[in-house]
Amino acid sequence: MALIELHSVHKTYEMGSEVVRALDGVSLEVEQGEYLAVMGPSGSGKSTLMNVVGCLDRPSSGTYVLNGEPVQDFDDQELASVRNREIGFVFQTFNLLSRTDALHNVELPLIYSGLARRERREQAARALEQVGLGDRMHHQPSELSGGQRQRVAIARALVNNPSILLADEPTGNLDSSTSAEILELFDQLQEAGNTVILVTHEEDIADHTRRQVRLMDGRVVSDHTTATVAGG
Repeated sequence: MALIELHSVHKTYEMGSEVVRALDGVSLEVEQGEYLAVMGPSGSGKSTLMNVVGCLDRPSSGTYVLNGEPVQDFDDQELASVRNREIGFVFQTFNLLSRTDALHNVELPLIYSGLARRERREQAARALEQVGLGDRMHHQPSELSGGQRQRVAIARALVNNPSILLADEPTGNLDSSTSAEILELFDQLQEAGNTVILVTHEEDIADHTRRQVRLMDGRVVSDHTTATVAGG
C-alpha cells in the first residue's frame, strides 16, 4: 500500500460566475521514503495539490487515502488531527514566532499532542540537533541567519515524526549557497527514511529529488524518476 494515494482528484472553486478547475483529475501514488518534486508554472495547480496532500483542503471529488485513511471524507477536526500526526510543513517564509526562541518554536506542534512539558522540550531539542542547531536552541529568529531560520522550521516540521515532510518553495528566500545547505539537509533526511515532497518551479531545486511530477492546468503532464541526482 502506498503512503499517498490520489485517485481522480478534482478541486474546483467558484469565482463569481466562473468555475476554476484547480485540479482536474489528478491521480498519484507516493511510496514511503520517496523524494519527489511537484513542479509547474504559476496557476498549474501545484499549490492546490500541496493543500490537498497536506490535509489543508479537501478534494471536490475523487479519493485521497493517506497512510491507509480515506481523508477526503474527514471533517475539519479529523483533518487537523491527521495534519498534526502525519504532515510536517516547511514554508518559504519560515513562519516562526519572532519573540520566541528556536526551542519553543520547534516545540509548538507538540503542545497539541498531549505530551508533558519535559518530554516536549526533549523532543524539540533532539529535532534541533538533527538539523545541526543544537547550539542555537535559545536564540530568537532575529539572532539567526536565513538558513538557520529555515533549519528551525524544518526541525519544527520533523518534531512529531510525521509520515511526510511537505516543503513549499523552501529555498525561495535564501541565497544560492544557503539553498545548497538546506537541500543537502533534505537529502540527508530522505536518506534517513523520511518521505520528502518539494513544491518548486525551479529546475535546479527539483534536480535534487529522485522523482519529478509536473502539472499543467490542474493535470499531471509528466511523472518520471530523475536520471541524475545533483551531488550524487
